[in-house]
Amino acid sequence: MSIFEAIILGIIQGLTEFLPISSTGHLTVTGKLMNLISDTNPERWTSFIAVIQLGTLLAILIYFRNDLWNIIKDFIEDNLLSRQKFVNQTFNSKLGWFIIIGSIPVVILGLGFKDIIEGALTKNLYVISLSLIALGIVLWIAEKVGKFKREMKDLTWIDALVIGLFQSLALIPGSSRSGTTITGGLFLGFKRETAARFSFLLSIPAVLGSGLLQFYEALDFIDTSGMVNYAVATLAAAISGYLTIGFLLKFLKTNTTYVFVFYRIVVGILVLLMIYFNFISP
Repeated sequence: MSIFEAIILGIIQGLTEFLPISSTGHLTVTGKLMNLISDTNPERWTSFIAVIQLGTLLAILIYFRNDLWNIIKDFIEDNLLSRQKFVNQTFNSKLGWFIIIGSIPVVILGLGFKDIIEGALTKNLYVISLSLIALGIVLWIAEKVGKFKREMKDLTWIDALVIGLFQSLALIPGSSRSGTTITGGLFLGFKRETAARFSFLLSIPAVLGSGLLQFYEALDFIDTSGMVNYAVATLAAAISGYLTIGFLLKFLKTNTTYVFVFYRIVVGILVLLMIYFNFISP
């Protein structure tokens, strides 16, 4: 892998991690087109992805640093120091609980189906392309039935749990973590920007937990001779990820998600066509 290829992959990771279009799908397709995914040693590719995911984790921690500080501060104050009843807690403290509740489904399903998730299906382009199309259609339906009236202050623990269940769909390669959670928020009547903001906050425990676990498991397969490429790709992912978060939150204030629906379906069909005409192996 060259430094140029590392930069391209890092940028793709940062862009697609937060746009509702699937980072796993885009990185897998790009990696196969660049002949970077080895059938005999796929662990090297998995370890590379695990490392650059830390770049997007850094992006979201930096972007929401003030929100996270207020959530953690109020959560500790209301639950550990003053021990307030839930109904009397500040919204930031309640938001901390909502993030915890919303993270439960993905933790249970992620651990329960870990071997399947990290197995052959992760790099199977049939699964990825069909997920891109299917979840794109579901997002389109959410746009059609959504009310777009509710704001963050209207969030309840039931909403958090439902959106958390939608986040579990992101365990399917090609589905997109932000795409599934934003879709869940739209079905529940939230404004698009609000759905995206909670989606990003909810993703932090999942990305932190899975990212650090995958990084630890990938340590034995990391190519130490290519550490410069790892560092460059991770930095590119962090920068592009940070910019993408800001772009999407601003974009969704005045625009629909139809452009992402169209993009997902087109890319999914293109991948299937490339497989059919043997331009790429599934």
